[in-house]
Amino acid sequence: MKFKLLLCAHACVLALMAPNSGSAQTAVTTPQDWLINGGSQNQAHIRVQDQDIVLDNGLVRRSFRINPNTFCYDFTNLITGQQLIRAVLPEAELQLNGKWYNIGGAYGQKERAYLRPEWMKDFTASAEDFRYVKHEILELDPLLPWNGDKWWATHKGSGKGKVLTFTYAAPGAAVLSGIEVKVHYAIYDGIPLISKWLTIQNNGQQTVQIDQVIHEKLALVEEESAVVGSVTDMKKQHGLYVESNFAFNNAMRYHLSDQSLHWKADSTYTSQVNYDLKTPAIMEVYPTVGVGVKLAGKGNFNSIRSWELLMDSYDRERRGLAVRKMYRTIAPWTTANPIFMHLVSKTDEQVYTAIDQCAATGYEALILSFGSHVNMEDTTAGNLAALKKLADYAHSKNIKIGAYSLFSSRKISETDDVINPKTGKTGGAFFGNAPCFGSEWGIGYAKRIKTFFERTGFDIWENDGPFPGDQCASTAHPGHHGLEDSQWVQFNMQKELYHWLNARGIYINSPDWYFLDGSNKTGLGYREVNFSLPRENQRILNRQNIFDALWEENPSMAWGFVPLTAYQGGGKEAVLEPLHEHLEDYRQLMMQYYGAGVQACYRGPRLYDTEQTKQTVIDVIQWYKKYRTILNSDLIHLRRADGRDWDGFLHVNATEAKIKGLGMLFNPLKTAITRTVEIPLYYTGLNGSVRLTFDDKTIKKQSLNHLAKTAITITIPAESYRWFTVE
Repeated sequence: MKFKLLLCAHACVLALMAPNSGSAQTAVTTPQDWLINGGSQNQAHIRVQDQDIVLDNGLVRRSFRINPNTFCYDFTNLITGQQLIRAVLPEAELQLNGKWYNIGGAYGQKERAYLRPEWMKDFTASAEDFRYVKHEILELDPLLPWNGDKWWATHKGSGKGKVLTFTYAAPGAAVLSGIEVKVHYAIYDGIPLISKWLTIQNNGQQTVQIDQVIHEKLALVEEESAVVGSVTDMKKQHGLYVESNFAFNNAMRYHLSDQSLHWKADSTYTSQVNYDLKTPAIMEVYPTVGVGVKLAGKGNFNSIRSWELLMDSYDRERRGLAVRKMYRTIAPWTTANPIFMHLVSKTDEQVYTAIDQCAATGYEALILSFGSHVNMEDTTAGNLAALKKLADYAHSKNIKIGAYSLFSSRKISETDDVINPKTGKTGGAFFGNAPCFGSEWGIGYAKRIKTFFERTGFDIWENDGPFPGDQCASTAHPGHHGLEDSQWVQFNMQKELYHWLNARGIYINSPDWYFLDGSNKTGLGYREVNFSLPRENQRILNRQNIFDALWEENPSMAWGFVPLTAYQGGGKEAVLEPLHEHLEDYRQLMMQYYGAGVQACYRGPRLYDTEQTKQTVIDVIQWYKKYRTILNSDLIHLRRADGRDWDGFLHVNATEAKIKGLGMLFNPLKTAITRTVEIPLYYTGLNGSVRLTFDDKTIKKQSLNHLAKTAITITIPAESYRWFTVE
């Protein structure tokens, strides 16, 4: 009966999301949907039943048997009833001293398309594999010890849950004597999410070479039955979304930045429909290049960490909502969203003036942008004292202050730069030239950044061009041994710095996907030369950028851009200065960014030039602060900007006490338009009827249909916008 109810609830959710659903479908009630009720009814627990250990929170279940060795035999989406496991595999794999070893696992399954429970009693173990020793169950610790009290975060605490840890002993080989492996699984409250990682402890005296670590390996049900086609040709959309904290590519999108997820064929799966047995039916998670580190006696090693989020829909919006909730759960610092200005300064006096303007208009932070006169790497006493004076003044005005630092796309020296493994020389890195984090300069860079923040009291670090995955063939750099460990070492040096900053409450802007290691914000994705185009173009392009970026990101995770002064070229029609001469453009650019919950880099020497401009900025900031909670909530995509008709988006928050939604509708045309727009309000958690308030003035009561949708007829002025709240 429970299984039938779960399927019914899922069907109702999908019915509500379907754009062309018929009237015969019935609405789902709020308590049935974990994306609306917050999953408060779904507490994580771990059960031990004889030889079985089960992780379960009512949304996802993962089950293990510990005899004859540990293996996962069940990975079920309890919302849909979908079983993800088709075959048994090792729980992890290690390459140590050039040889591969299985961690756990069992043998004897002949049919690999599905697994029948009665087969498991006949499974056997191998003496060549790492073997189960014990398990323990603990409370889940936060990913990082972040304190978000000062950063206007909507979520200040990490998600709760339980952790199951299996301990494995090495097989009998003397070379592995003392090597102990722990594999960890975390299950979270209120979300169908499980995290996995492993640690290696060398309790012996001999140094062991860790060449590669595959910390997750699953034989998953395939979701495409192609008779011909390669692993790379077949699509990878799946009921399982996987993300790790090993991502970098400057793409400003996770799936393009990921360096760890691998789909592979399974040659033992002989009953698949693909004639060449090339169906992507095995999922592995590991750093593509490898680890390559030497683990000395009494040393320990931590793998990368992955998160597995079970999807209950193929609807793009719902899948995105699930990913966004994952970030809020595991990385609450990504919900911090201070209102900041990007100052281009040449003197301290310009900084003092900008601080005063921030305080006068309600801004909360000031970042000294690239091209400014601050050098964070100068740790001389005089420079640090001067910068501390700026920070003290900003803090006296209740303004946070930060600065920009460039790491990559610069040449330090032939000694300190990354050595290209193809040429044996510097150059040819991701950004042309780049320093190696493991060089003397790179090690010193991290120390200088820490000194800067310790001695000045600055609050924000804007790090440009952090380590993008460059391998370094140098054997003379003190931080790494050679090519094989260079990527792993450099990336972990960066992680250590980000963790240090995050723990101190330093806000981090980074142009890469380092969210799961402490970064707060990255670019929403834009082409910089577009900010040299006319302001009219920028309005529409910016709304496209916002719409496209926020499918899988919370608004607080992205920054946009507004060039108050010339940026990479462009004429006077591209910039806002003098601000009072382009006040409507200034207002609308602010409204569409703040209306999306996205902070933009307002880059220039000042926020206002006249009293009228000042009042315009104040009005927008006061509006944003009034509706801050809902504006930082999930964004539902209504219509993408195309310059031909209206476009817009809607924020929703079912847990908000009063305002459950806020919509923004734009008209790019040079004449006013009147349109009837369908507004989907399912994720507000409301039903029956709602009250809409337009522009803080007109109130209208609307009834909702069985899909929690309503239609509004609205007139939008030429080249302008309208907004409304939902209660």
